[in-house]
Formats: sequence, structure tokens, C-alpha cells
Amino acid sequence: MKIDCSRLCSQANRRVARLAALELVALPSSRRASAFVGCRIRPDLPVMPVRVWSEGLFRHFDNRRQVAAYAGLAPTPWQSGSVDREQGVSKAGNPRLRTTLIQLAWLWVRHQPQSALTLWFEERVKRNGGRLRKTTIVALARKLLVALWKYVTAGVVIEGAAMKTA
Repeated sequence: MKIDCSRLCSQANRRVARLAALELVALPSSRRASAFVGCRIRPDLPVMPVRVWSEGLFRHFDNRRQVAAYAGLAPTPWQSGSVDREQGVSKAGNPRLRTTLIQLAWLWVRHQPQSALTLWFEERVKRNGGRLRKTTIVALARKLLVALWKYVTAGVVIEGAAMKTA
């Protein structure tokens, strides 16, 4: 049996578009416009901005620590006497949001090479001798989440980000 890859790809793309539309319909009408605020940032991915909005950015947070904690990207310090260690991220938050943000962070590095966040990431990886890329991408995902939260709530544009024209 011969499989037509192009037909399967187009079917998959239609399903993804339908799922994105269903996620938007589930949002109240007053928030649908806000969901598309994140869509103006490249790369052009139909599902990621909607997922980031519907999984986390539609909620009210008082500060960036609450945003990161909700996504499970908050730092987990450990202290005992004079020993002070960092144990990584808590992973106690929303796993779909965390996974989406890590994927978005990799795409951000690829498609936003002149943004301040990408320059920070590249400098940090270079300082470590090219090691710890995966660990550093999680830190970038946290920074990106906070930057997107500031963009959605206060309209603060991410420094150096290439925006699509509306």
C-alpha cells in the first residue's frame, strides 16, 4: 500500500488548525482578541500562542514569580546551614504550558536571533563553553514566559523582537 505523504501532511495541518479554532471558541469573546496579541510575534505557529494564552496567560498574576511558579519554571533553592544549592525548576506547575514554552524557547532562538533574550541565551551558552544548552533553554523559557506576560498585561514589547505587521 502506497502512502501519500503530502495528503497526510495537509490533513494533519487541517486538524491542527481546527484544534486551534476550537481552543479559541472555548475562550470568552472578550478574551479572544487578547489571545491573538501573542500571535503577532514570529514564528507563525497556529497553536502555540493560543495554547500559551489558554493554559496560563489568561489568569491574573501579581508578579513574575507567580507566573513562573504556575508554569513549573520557578527555581527550587535548598539551604541547610552554610550549604546553599539550586535544585533546578520545581516542575510543580502546568506541564502542558511548561512543555509548550520550552518548545517555543527553541523556536525563539532560531527565529528571533536579534532579540535580547536570544543574545542572552547565546552569551550564556558561550560562557559555559557550549555546554548546558538544555538547562539554559529552560531558563530562557522562564524569561520568555515573563516577557510574554508583560507583553499581554502591560503592552511591554520584548526588546529586539521582530514583530509581524498587523
